[in-house]
Amino acid sequence: MHLNKGKLFQLTLVGFGLISSLSVQANDMKSLKAEAKSIVQQFGGALKPQLKKALTEGGVKKAMKVCSIKAPEIAKELSEKTHWKVKRVSLKARNVNAEPDTWERSVLMQFDKRQLLGEPAKKLAKAEIINNEFRFLKAQGVAPLCLTCHGTDLSDETKKLLNEYYPDDKATGYSLGQVRGAFSLTKKL
Repeated sequence: MHLNKGKLFQLTLVGFGLISSLSVQANDMKSLKAEAKSIVQQFGGALKPQLKKALTEGGVKKAMKVCSIKAPEIAKELSEKTHWKVKRVSLKARNVNAEPDTWERSVLMQFDKRQLLGEPAKKLAKAEIINNEFRFLKAQGVAPLCLTCHGTDLSDETKKLLNEYYPDDKATGYSLGQVRGAFSLTKKL
């Protein structure tokens, strides 16, 4: 095949454009990941102290109220403030708000496999662009605080309250450090 200088120049520009585009996308991905991680930290930073305080001051009942009311409020506030869709999801959802979509379910299953191979929950995250949306999932590992309501050895009071607040609950039976679910963030591009 014979290329004249004009065609060769056009091909060079196209190739350069693709490389530049990939470079911009890589920088955008890095920036979006950093923003998503910051939102996850804000979520955890807002919820955990309230949960600890509630557990100390009012026991399991107050802590469960905080989780059932405050966690969705925090997600909503962060969504409004950041213009990201922010929520928590789990393969063993406590309620319908925590049910994962197809992509989230697939990534959560990958997280479980990776954890079985020895990767700690705190290092598990996935970022991807799908249908012009940036999707980010950050694993939420079971901390000692979580075992009160999500563990294997639940008190009778906890079981009663779970039945009252979450009649279709599946989010128990976890052990320390296990992936309990994830923070899920979505941003339209």
